[in-house]
Amino acid sequence: MKTDPAGVLTGVHYLDGDFACGEGAMAAGCRFVGGYPITPSTEVVERMSGRFPMMGGHFIQMEDEMASMAAVVGAAWTGTKSMTVTSGPGFSLMMENIGLAAMMETPCVVVNVQRGGPSTGLPTMVGQADMMQARWGSHGDYELITMCPQSPQEAFDLTIDAFNLSEIYRVPVMFMLDECVGHMTEKVVIPPAEEIDIVPRKLTKTPPGKFLPYKVTKKGGVPEFARAGDGYRFHTTGLTHDDRGYPVMSAECQAIKVGRIIDKINLNEEKIRRFDEEEIDGADVVVVAYGITARVTRMGIQLAREQGVKVGFIRLIVVWPFPEKYFRKLAKKVKGFVVPEINLGQMVLEVERCASGNCPAVCVPHAGGGVHDPQDICDAIVKVAK
Repeated sequence: MKTDPAGVLTGVHYLDGDFACGEGAMAAGCRFVGGYPITPSTEVVERMSGRFPMMGGHFIQMEDEMASMAAVVGAAWTGTKSMTVTSGPGFSLMMENIGLAAMMETPCVVVNVQRGGPSTGLPTMVGQADMMQARWGSHGDYELITMCPQSPQEAFDLTIDAFNLSEIYRVPVMFMLDECVGHMTEKVVIPPAEEIDIVPRKLTKTPPGKFLPYKVTKKGGVPEFARAGDGYRFHTTGLTHDDRGYPVMSAECQAIKVGRIIDKINLNEEKIRRFDEEEIDGADVVVVAYGITARVTRMGIQLAREQGVKVGFIRLIVVWPFPEKYFRKLAKKVKGFVVPEINLGQMVLEVERCASGNCPAVCVPHAGGGVHDPQDICDAIVKVAK
């Protein structure tokens, strides 16, 4: 369906990535945000709270990030498209309730504008060290979807995609900007509402007496959704539960329930995954990057090509689920991977795992506070090519 025009500020704008993300959320139909101020993400909700009264949306500044994520889970179960916005320290506090959202299969979006860490770290400076936390931050086994934009335009476009994916798979989607993209100001084109496709909250048509909130009809399927207040009497909980939503404390139910919330992502990975490829065929070395680092990487690649190295480039857009099968095949065709990140080695570990010893995966680390020197990326490429 097409989006509600009330949330779409059609036109050509000069926006930073945080503002663009907020505009994307409103265009996607987000009408509730629960959050707590934290640098460098606050501008997202500043933008939305100023525009929400014109479209019937609500922003609540909660007492902390734990309450913010809890409010998002509750709002989502009323049928409202909901999200929260934070940075590293707040992301850590949200993790318990992100796990709750995964177990309850709650569609929502969590925006993390990454900064340097750990702890208070570098509040106003860039980092990319929350990437593994986005996948493994809460306890237990589960699968989520994680996306990374490289520009303010993508901060708008991909936020809409994040909400759509959250609806299709009934799952929290982590939207991982970084401080550079969040505070970078560029041209952002917002199309007319009739050109924006959104996925609505798909409500069950099963009569209340026959509805089972967690029943699926096929492997990898997604259960139907019933909105609180619509006459459906059911139970939903963070405890391991059966198709009715009621707790069942058994190994058998755990295997079925947890296996299913993992299958609905893993078995649909090829539908979910998104990455850009550049000059992969015939490449000796392939560089893998995401977010602001992808933009710096292109400069390093150009320097290496000027030295005669055959270099391909993969920009991860959906980072989790990781495109494992694709990388396993590619690892048998190249001399090695180079992975620059504004951390001391996170996604490079996933590339290395998928390479399975067929070729090396070399990290170009950066502890945060700035972006890479393109020459450092070039040097790593040339070294692997030899």
